[in-house]
Amino acid sequence: MEKLTGLKKIKTAVFISGTGSNLKNIIRFSKIKKSPISVNLIISNDSRSKGLNFANQFRIRKKIFNYKNIKVAENKILILLKKEKIKFICLAGYMKILSENFIKKFSGKIINIHPSLLPKYKGLNTHSRAITNKDKFSGKIILQKKVKITARDNFTSLAKRVLKQEHKLYPAAIMKIFN
Repeated sequence: MEKLTGLKKIKTAVFISGTGSNLKNIIRFSKIKKSPISVNLIISNDSRSKGLNFANQFRIRKKIFNYKNIKVAENKILILLKKEKIKFICLAGYMKILSENFIKKFSGKIINIHPSLLPKYKGLNTHSRAITNKDKFSGKIILQKKVKITARDNFTSLAKRVLKQEHKLYPAAIMKIFN
């Protein structure tokens, strides 16, 4: 990716489906002077997503897309991204897989965060599968961090510790991409 020039920040959309803790973290990161991005748009596939509250709190435009027809939803998203001049997408707990067609048509860059040592546990129920398989570590591939799985871990405790690392890694990954 290109280096950040001057003070102009890269217009960014964050895609969410859930609570939005990574979204909030990315928004806070975008507000610091050294951040190469500005969060200009929040996209969700779920109108009940608690993370959408951050759009109001931080005065960021939000848009919810119905995925009954994936092709239609993705085309509408692409039109909006172009209209808003979005050049960077952060997938932050977005529970839809973007099609190859979407990725090819988006003229900017896309990054994702995943709570697993990829490619081992793609998709859902990452923490449960790691514990069931008696794995010793869980983590994330621009940057990746291992998180020790202890004998006392359950889904909640592991998810909480992984999320703490995600909050550190996402801004670091963005900095790495743009510097």
